[in-house]
Amino acid sequence: RPLDKKGRKQAKRLVDVLAGARIDRIVSSPYLRCVQTVEPLALRLGIAAEQRGELAEGTPPGPVRDLLAALDGATAVVCTHGDIIAELIGPGREAKKGSVWVLDGAGLDPVEYLKT
Repeated sequence: RPLDKKGRKQAKRLVDVLAGARIDRIVSSPYLRCVQTVEPLALRLGIAAEQRGELAEGTPPGPVRDLLAALDGATAVVCTHGDIIAELIGPGREAKKGSVWVLDGAGLDPVEYLKT
C-alpha cells in the first residue's frame, strides 16, 4: 500500500535530516512504501534508488547482513521494514515506525537515532 499523508511528510523530512550527509547509494526494499520513502531523497540527490529483494519484509538476517557488508565503503541510505530493522539493531531497542537509524558499518551498531 502507498504512503499515507504522514508517511509522505516523513519522506520529505528525510531529505532535510540527511541534507548534510555524503550519500553514495540509496538501497530500498522493493515494497511500494519503502520505494516511496526514498524517492524524494533520490530525486534531490540525483541518485537512482536500487530496489533489493534482500530488504523485503520477512527476509532472514543472513541475506540482509550480506547485502550490508557488500555496501562496505559506501555511505548508503537503506530503507527496509520493522522486522529487518529489529534484527539489525538487536534486542532491547525499539524501531518505531518512521524512525531513522544511523548504523556503524563495522559492527552494525546503532550510533544515533533520529526521529523524523
